[in-house]
Amino acid sequence: MSRVTEIRYVGYGVAEFEAERAFYAGNWGLEEVAAEDGMAWFKASGSAEHHVVRLRASDANHVDVISLAAASRADVDALHGKVVEAGCRIVHAPQGLDAPGGGYGFRFFSPDGLPFEISSDVARGESRPVARWEGIPVRISHIVLHSPDHQAAVRFFTDVLGFRVSDWLGDFMCFLRCNSAHHRLAILPGPPCLNHVAYDMTGVDGMMRGISRLKQYDVDVRWGPGRHTAGDNTFSYFVTPCGFAVEYTAELEEVDFESHSPQVHAPGPRIMDQWGIGVGGPQTMPHAVPDPRLFQPAGV
Repeated sequence: MSRVTEIRYVGYGVAEFEAERAFYAGNWGLEEVAAEDGMAWFKASGSAEHHVVRLRASDANHVDVISLAAASRADVDALHGKVVEAGCRIVHAPQGLDAPGGGYGFRFFSPDGLPFEISSDVARGESRPVARWEGIPVRISHIVLHSPDHQAAVRFFTDVLGFRVSDWLGDFMCFLRCNSAHHRLAILPGPPCLNHVAYDMTGVDGMMRGISRLKQYDVDVRWGPGRHTAGDNTFSYFVTPCGFAVEYTAELEEVDFESHSPQVHAPGPRIMDQWGIGVGGPQTMPHAVPDPRLFQPAGV
């Protein structure tokens, strides 16, 4: 069955372009690999994805596109057919992509109005092993979204895009996999918007070294360091200059894509954070509000 297999990148429209650009290239530890007037693309050193973040100057802070991978052009075409059948609004049908890295793909809006792209045949970038103490991101780990009907959103990502449920936190947070990583997406109730984007670090030492570097840039941990139960991954959350939540994470559980059986974890302090030693909590993160550009294509 044709399905999504990975996350490629997240594109943001940002009101303070140069501040956000400096954050990702300096503070966060990504590498700028392409730029043009009012746009910039950034890669993670440990990933062969051409880029993992795209920034575009805008008059508001919003999500431009969430880009997901499929294995082949045939899978892109098949997924396009399923998205059309599901009644989603299509931004453009499968075509050659005119962007750094190229590729073949289509764009659409989820039922909640968030913009997605599914592509194949994107040029691979250079990658290298990231050393234990470098404290820079290896790749995108996962994306968490809010939905006003999170149960319906889970059905969309599983029935249409081929994700599978890995775990639930109570009945309000669902963790979805598209490969052997415990989750690449997670869905929470709330207004339609992005909650955060997480980046894999080399391990706990890499995460802690990353926290140390960010503190030197006066970027404080909003929540963490800690370790979740669902996925068993460590976490530390921060906020970019334009107000987007980002996470350093490590040691995300690997599961069998075909056979893993979901669990339901009862919400509680030691479920959200098994360590219980970090600062902050979910209440210290940016308040979820509807994305200001729902159902509005970025145009690039």
